[in-house]
Amino acid sequence: MSSFPLALSGPLPADPLLPPAPDEAPALPSPNRGTPVDIAPADTAAAVDWLAVVGWSTLLALAVGLTVVAVTTLWWMLYAWRTTGTLRGTGFSDDPLPPAHTFTLLVPGRHEEEVMGQTLDRLAEQTHPHVQIIAIVGHDDPGTEAVVRAAADRHPHRIEVVVDDSVPKNKPKALNRALPFATGDIVGVFDAEDEVHPELLRHIDSRFSETGAEVVQGGVQLMNFQTSWWSLRNVLEYYFWFRSRLHFHAESRFIPLGGNTVFVRRDALLRNDGWDAECLAEDCELGVRLSSQGAKVVVAYSPEYVTREETPGSLGSLYKQRTRWNQGFLQVLKKGEWRKLPTARQRMFARYLLAMPFLQAATGLLIPLSVLLILFAKVPTVVALLTFIPLAPTLVTVAVEIAGLNEFGRAYGQKVRVRDYTRLILGTIPFQVFLALAAMRAVVRELRGDNSWEKTAHTGAHRDDSGDSTATSTVAAPAESELVGAGVDR
Repeated sequence: MSSFPLALSGPLPADPLLPPAPDEAPALPSPNRGTPVDIAPADTAAAVDWLAVVGWSTLLALAVGLTVVAVTTLWWMLYAWRTTGTLRGTGFSDDPLPPAHTFTLLVPGRHEEEVMGQTLDRLAEQTHPHVQIIAIVGHDDPGTEAVVRAAADRHPHRIEVVVDDSVPKNKPKALNRALPFATGDIVGVFDAEDEVHPELLRHIDSRFSETGAEVVQGGVQLMNFQTSWWSLRNVLEYYFWFRSRLHFHAESRFIPLGGNTVFVRRDALLRNDGWDAECLAEDCELGVRLSSQGAKVVVAYSPEYVTREETPGSLGSLYKQRTRWNQGFLQVLKKGEWRKLPTARQRMFARYLLAMPFLQAATGLLIPLSVLLILFAKVPTVVALLTFIPLAPTLVTVAVEIAGLNEFGRAYGQKVRVRDYTRLILGTIPFQVFLALAAMRAVVRELRGDNSWEKTAHTGAHRDDSGDSTATSTVAAPAESELVGAGVDR
């Protein structure tokens, strides 16, 4: 007997449940569904949101680019502190050799009545026996001319005056105007506000004899770090640039020279017709040109013998100065002297270095943009996490800057307060945005063909009340440096 119910045990009807629908019956809308729509089979390729993919890819490319810039900058900052021996090797010799060269020092000044007289007096105090000092003033600047002629009267055996009648005026034109009057084997350049140690030239002379260099770059240090939040960052930039980064560039045999405390053999300058009169970064251009010719460049830094300067007096003045520097780097990049470097590695490094001001400045705009996109755009979790990679080296860089500020304070006998560290941290992003704006202005000026020289005014804020800011400072022993060993051996 079947176990199914009796009602199901008989034969089934032909259509037990649903009658056939009429052929022409219209389709009725389903409740809460609206009008039915024919749905074609899904096209997988067409369903991809390519706009989103492009956006995510851009974020990832940005993250990689910012990481490369941040890591590179961090490595250059720490280069001199890789080991205790490396740090010691970046300075001058403890026992300099006897003088073997003669020097000519070029000091251009324009509307520098407040500071140039004292600068010339300090240079005239050099203990080196063979020093010629040429003060260069414009024909339309009677105030500065009166100051430098008074200095020449005080030091008639060392100071001479050359009047620059070029129009329009700029620093490289002034230097070229004085070069034919230079008699020294070595030509050095100083700015009108510089505080120079009286023993500096003896050590520079010894460095030339010890190394056989064609160029010796000395150290320059801004001093008034407590003036404002941005002057603090400006001071630290100089500290890491001359204390560490330039040593890496010299070893790589491609170096953009500094604007002053740079010494070049006179025959090398004459061979190259001096400085490029149309370049807004004549120091960088000369360094690139000499590097392309295979010139040996040596960098020496010692807090005791460093040339002391002041930060620009206002944020607007700093903005114009950075615009000029960035535009000058762009001009050097376009000029293409770096293409004459002997190796592909040097040429690649040169291209990257000359574009670096713009890449670094871009981080100030792109990092906040990335954060906004992550917070307000629909981004996959993995992509969002990857975009935070640049923050790691950035945070390490800030930590290195904190240690560097402490090191700067100990090296120069300056008291660094909690307020200064706070300014340093809080000013990180604003300063990068500021640099980005200066770089963008530089690009606009270059595209418009505006090469006018925007001068930086000086007031002597780096000089103390006694007028002697070059007194010997207490320098921390290299072994005690907080930064030694922080770098990574290549």
